[in-house]
Amino acid sequence: MDIEWIRKFCLALPGATEQIQWEDDLLFKVGGKMFAVVPLEPARLYMSFKAGAEDFAELVERPGIIPAPYLARAQWVALESESALRRTELEELLRRAHSLILAKLPKKLQAKLLQPKQQKSSSRSRKSKRAT
Repeated sequence: MDIEWIRKFCLALPGATEQIQWEDDLLFKVGGKMFAVVPLEPARLYMSFKAGAEDFAELVERPGIIPAPYLARAQWVALESESALRRTELEELLRRAHSLILAKLPKKLQAKLLQPKQQKSSSRSRKSKRAT
């Protein structure tokens, strides 16, 4: 399974981070909250991600997509194989998953996470200059 493109795509989203958890699952988070999970070892599921109410209802009707174990009540879906969705469609759904989680974060944290990386580093340097 080639998950490198998923990793690059998810980490390019504003404020996204990655973390290995539960021994062999790669989690993608924003503001410390998960929006997608990919197993690093061969598993029954290819990946899981957060979906909105309408997307959840539509997606679980499609072959190869099921309510995510343990997370279905929070409207997460799981892909049984890499071929369950076209890459462009999966990318759009991952963008939405990220946005859904980001929208639930406190406004102050949202603003910080959405700040361009250059601004973050320049604001740090301004703070350190003031401290001296």
